[in-house]
Amino acid sequence: MEITVTTLALLVLTPLLVWRIYLRIKSQMAYQRSIVSRHYTAVLVFGAMILVPAAQLLGNVTNLASLLIGAAGGIAYAVWGLKLTRFEASEKGYWFTPNARLGIVMAMILVARLLYFGVEIYANQGKDVAPQKLTDSALTMLCVGLTAGYFGMYSAGLLRWRRRMRKEVDAA
Repeated sequence: MEITVTTLALLVLTPLLVWRIYLRIKSQMAYQRSIVSRHYTAVLVFGAMILVPAAQLLGNVTNLASLLIGAAGGIAYAVWGLKLTRFEASEKGYWFTPNARLGIVMAMILVARLLYFGVEIYANQGKDVAPQKLTDSALTMLCVGLTAGYFGMYSAGLLRWRRRMRKEVDAA
């Protein structure tokens, strides 16, 4: 196997890329203001991350099952994550602190799988190998389902919390 300058650059820069993504995700898993429009957007985006591939996978039972099993696992982890979340209502607004480890793990699972997918595409350049679609791999679909299920359900749980807080304010 011949190592080119491009390959060497990728080998050096990939850990840096992973580290920067990790730091970015870590900064998002901190004490933050609860903004209802963000929660609705997250529910829609992560719901679409499940529904769009599911529509494409109707003829591929194995990958569809992987996506749905991943989504179910992500939802279960989100329920657990919501139990570990610290909620706070103050005169300045509504705030929450998610469990950082769980959120980082869920996001990095998808990042790692997409990075592997990118390396596979790079390694097959110039070969007579047809490039795979993201939906061609059961493991990728499991990772997509896990991440989308987690963040979608987590956002739905935050919306439920905000609705409950609103009812308490209206009742007072």
